[in-house]
Amino acid sequence: MKQFLCHILGTVLVLSLGSARIAASAEPYSDTTARAVLFENVRIFSGKSTSLSAPSNVLIIGNTIESISTRPLAAPAGMTLTRIAGGGRTLMPGLIDAHTHLMLATLPPLVLLTSDAGFINIAAVKAANDMLLRGFTSVRDLGGPVFGLKKGIDMGLVRGPRIWPAGAMISQSGGHGDFRPPNELPAGPDSFPYMERIGVAEIADSPDLVRQRSREQLALGASQLKLMAGGGVSSQYDPLDVTQYTVPELRAAVEAAENWGTYVTVHAYTPRAVRQAIEAGVKCIDHGQLLDEQTVRLMAEKGIWWSLQPFTSDRGSFLTEGSPERIKQLQVAEGTDKAYKLAKQYKLKTAWGADILFSAELAQTQGASLARMTRWYTPAETLKMATADNAELLALSGPRSPYTGKLGVVTEGALADLLLVDGDPLQDIDLVADPERNFLVIMKDGKIYKNTMLITNEAAP
Repeated sequence: MKQFLCHILGTVLVLSLGSARIAASAEPYSDTTARAVLFENVRIFSGKSTSLSAPSNVLIIGNTIESISTRPLAAPAGMTLTRIAGGGRTLMPGLIDAHTHLMLATLPPLVLLTSDAGFINIAAVKAANDMLLRGFTSVRDLGGPVFGLKKGIDMGLVRGPRIWPAGAMISQSGGHGDFRPPNELPAGPDSFPYMERIGVAEIADSPDLVRQRSREQLALGASQLKLMAGGGVSSQYDPLDVTQYTVPELRAAVEAAENWGTYVTVHAYTPRAVRQAIEAGVKCIDHGQLLDEQTVRLMAEKGIWWSLQPFTSDRGSFLTEGSPERIKQLQVAEGTDKAYKLAKQYKLKTAWGADILFSAELAQTQGASLARMTRWYTPAETLKMATADNAELLALSGPRSPYTGKLGVVTEGALADLLLVDGDPLQDIDLVADPERNFLVIMKDGKIYKNTMLITNEAAP
């Protein structure tokens, strides 16, 4: 019997190693063939500039911006070159959304909580492809079983943006991440609800359990952790004013993240929830539409990131008019204008995210959500936030960042995540709201995923 078990274990090990080699060989750009793409006669929004550059040429070799010049550029000898005639159009960095839920974006909550996991993954693959074709080449995903989707994208099996995954949202019982139906409460000692089985959210009600769940998500590949520190809109148990978790519970997650060289962000709206999170060592607040000036001043003093979303009353909603969730949503919307004004007043490090959930129709408004930011910021400030600034927030993951290289800017040496826009978005921000028409070329990691321009291929001498 012992010999038989040893044989089985040896076979499993061989098969596992073989599978690992197959997975490694499936990396999308593992071949040694160098690629060169030349954008000619483009005006550049660098990700930080307040105006477009003079007509320029941009040479990409492999996945990196090699050269930017107002003079003609050529590929190195022996390399095949793809030329794209820009015709004076705008070349800008790929957009970055700092708050997405790719696995939860397009299906209603009831479908997500009752469907086969395979169907949910299929819907997420389409959502990821659609997001890339809207010009979003990188996202920070803040809750959901996204690890498999990310791996498939990185291996080139499906199309989608770069993903900084948080994995399962970590929530207290009755918190914003508790999607269990009322007939499953109180939970039994061996409760293992569907949302936990598929990795949407994890319930943790003590510092020890928060620490364990945090370590599990980090082990699975989380680049940052997401905890629910206060009441939410779409959750059925918690009013907005509810403060969730204790400082020791939040600190357990912070310590776990810091030991891995990364950070914790929290879902929170109110001053008490945010102050408690800051005391625990959290580095980023997502939402915060109900904050007061004193708390915002504290965030500025501590260098806390504020990941805000333009939740306004005219934003589309999947929620039923008059429902408790819709009423909470409108309460949040009432605080949005004040929140952005305070963020600007105290010069906080501010990120932009759409945070679109549970609706395929609303998912298509991602670019319009960005364009809405000009209620508070100039087009240049808005686009800087969705490129260079959001890239700075992604870098907060430190060694847990899943990708190396500079993002969010068009500079020599940066990664070639680029959009060719038919017009000047610094003058007309609404161009980003209609990506199908206005984004003529979409490039991620040096690879063209959309092209409506005439291109020529030639071998460099």
